[in-house]
Amino acid sequence: MNELPFWKRKTLNEMNREEWESLCDGCGLCCLNKLEEWDSGDVYFTSVACKLLDGQSCRCSNYEKRRDFVPDCVQLTKANVQEIAWLPPTCGYRLVSEGRDLYWWHRLVSGDPETVHQAGISARGRTISETEIDPDHLEDYIVDWPLTVGDGERAKK
Repeated sequence: MNELPFWKRKTLNEMNREEWESLCDGCGLCCLNKLEEWDSGDVYFTSVACKLLDGQSCRCSNYEKRRDFVPDCVQLTKANVQEIAWLPPTCGYRLVSEGRDLYWWHRLVSGDPETVHQAGISARGRTISETEIDPDHLEDYIVDWPLTVGDGERAKK
């Protein structure tokens, strides 16, 4: 008998902490600075990364204490995941909350945390730290690549 993986048979609320944390594919896209247009509410991604994002691993360099250093860091929870509209279309949390499958390059599907980078989905090599730019010029760094899925197809169900 081939049991379905946990993300296909459990809701987010049924997942334990380890399962929940493993939904993160390590792309680093949620750690990019974003701009919101006041009138329309439209959100624009930039290539400017949070000062705590490790540009090579695409992981937070101080995950457990990140809110001490970045007080406005959004903590993704089971309760708020569906309310955060700016999550990239490839985000594992977003996909599972919408009842969709993970992409082939997600580490839970591929078994390899490097496939998200190999597939060109992550922020690896495409960002600049917020400590290296003038925040008054953030709009100069607007990009659309975090909103693209790329050539990746979802894993076969």
